[in-house]
Amino acid sequence: MDGILIVDKPAGLTSHDVVARVRHLAGTRKVGHAGTLDPPATGVLVLALGKATRLLEYLSGHDKQYLATITLGSVTTTYDAEGEIVTTLVGPLPNRATVERALASFRGQIAQVPPIYSAIKQGGEALYAKARRGETVSAPPLREVTIYELDLLRYEPPTLDIRVRCSKGTYVRSLAHDLGRALGTGAFLAALRREASGPFTLAQAYPLPVLAQAAADGRLGDLLLPPGAGLEAYPAVPVTREELAVLHHGQAIDGPRAAPGTIGRALLEGALVAIIVYDGSAARWRPRKVLA
Repeated sequence: MDGILIVDKPAGLTSHDVVARVRHLAGTRKVGHAGTLDPPATGVLVLALGKATRLLEYLSGHDKQYLATITLGSVTTTYDAEGEIVTTLVGPLPNRATVERALASFRGQIAQVPPIYSAIKQGGEALYAKARRGETVSAPPLREVTIYELDLLRYEPPTLDIRVRCSKGTYVRSLAHDLGRALGTGAFLAALRREASGPFTLAQAYPLPVLAQAAADGRLGDLLLPPGAGLEAYPAVPVTREELAVLHHGQAIDGPRAAPGTIGRALLEGALVAIIVYDGSAARWRPRKVLA
């Protein structure tokens, strides 16, 4: 069973929990995910099964889109509703125009500090594990992220709903925290739903009960997208069976010219058979991952 499976992750499960359940349903350990969702978050989680797991590194870099609910007036240890409240505002909350102006300052490329309670590793261990043990944890380094779109959908103090489209590695929890700081009110992320990861959307996502029923009916494979799904941004390089055999032996093939280091999709009769990279010095395509 090889392909891409889009899951609508429920609240309360880690991304690894979802992987474990799909491994059980599919009867294989070759299942992985692209792009972690925190346990309280819901929505699009991209899984790869079988040979498609070798493509996860190319699926993880997609832009993401989220629907988020933020609560103004308090700060929590985790920047979301799971943490303890450490500060509470005493005073009036801002009006909608003030919130709109603050949100506008976060559009574009920004520097963001990820939450201490995160899966970022320090000394080989996730920060959240150290923080939950009460260990002193240094703040993760600043990272550059891009907020492509940030829209205020609803504001009923103290809560607001936003839709954000952002680059890989953006923490919406940090965005909520930083918004609260910009407004002088404090804020935390009350709810988060991932609506899209690259080209994959909620319209393609299956809840776990649907997957369980499909597996019981022997139809789980029917819900998979092809292994090459989501990689359409990489240029297509048609290959023959003879050229595929050459790639299997680790050797380069001829093909259309490209910028050095360009990642391409080797397609045999329209199906993805390999990930290839253009060697500018040799003007040839070299194999990186051969699937077929």
